[in-house]
Amino acid sequence: MSSITGMLRGSHFRPPRAERTHTGHPENCGSLVRMSSQQFRTSGRSSKRPLQGRDAGAGTGFLFCLATIASAVGLAATYYFFVRTTAGQFIDESALVEATVLGGTAGRASTEFLDMLPMLSLAIAAIMVLFVTVARRRWTAAGIAVAACIAANAATQILKLLIPDRPDRGVQTLELNSLPSGHTTLAASAAAAVFLMVSPRWRPLAGFLGSTFAVATGVSTLINQWHRPADVVAAFLVVAAVMLPAGWLILRTGNSWNVWKGYGEHWAASRLWVWLTVAALVIAGLVAAYSLLQVPDLSTDSTIDYFWAGTAFIVIAGYLSALGGTWLFGLAARKG
Repeated sequence: MSSITGMLRGSHFRPPRAERTHTGHPENCGSLVRMSSQQFRTSGRSSKRPLQGRDAGAGTGFLFCLATIASAVGLAATYYFFVRTTAGQFIDESALVEATVLGGTAGRASTEFLDMLPMLSLAIAAIMVLFVTVARRRWTAAGIAVAACIAANAATQILKLLIPDRPDRGVQTLELNSLPSGHTTLAASAAAAVFLMVSPRWRPLAGFLGSTFAVATGVSTLINQWHRPADVVAAFLVVAAVMLPAGWLILRTGNSWNVWKGYGEHWAASRLWVWLTVAALVIAGLVAAYSLLQVPDLSTDSTIDYFWAGTAFIVIAGYLSALGGTWLFGLAARKG
């Protein structure tokens, strides 16, 4: 017996323990159920997130910044070539002088249009912005758009004061600086404010109609010999440089309504408006090229070709701004 007892002690024998049966408590089961349901809901949200797409304006800040810088650089280049160089002064001034050819009925009509322009621009912008603001409750967007519109017109007036008079380059011209055009800035900024306030599906139409209104204003100032073509082009660039950052802010603060479902979702979102803009650009480009080819060498005598070339420059600047804006804002809007 003693040997058996020693063997048991040497082998560290322990009596078998009764197996424990884990009976689940009700509260533990509830926790597991809640955890499982919470994980399911979380996974459901994460799976839907890619379908909803990114927020409006997200990831496009660099493009808007680049477009704004390009507008500012274009403004500086326009000023330098058409004001500081002999060739630029001659082309710009010749277009202004030859505008007398379209006097008479066209001149009187454009004068009446320009006389009504300030009130017309303010009325269009005020009615559209007020309607969209009240109907859609886009108070933040309205504040940004109106502030940008005021800033663009203020920038034009400040530039007129700061830019020195035209230097003498041997071209017979008025020395007083007239760049940028105030009338064109007013019309273009009003059209841009409406463009920023409307829903993305309305922007293709708003871009085409707004640019047409602004281009008509710019051409009218040329016909009436109020401004040279470079003054009008500079006005478009001023408006673009101010309105682009404002538009990006509107996208970022208006994510709920800045939803773009693609072309064709609405008649205002038809590709027709884009193609009409492209057609106007192509025609204007051909007119500018043909007109300038008629005068390959600068001379002391101006011709009507300079007027048509200057008009084409205005059309190109206006519709190119609309085309670029429609593309950029369509890209930046939240996809529906």
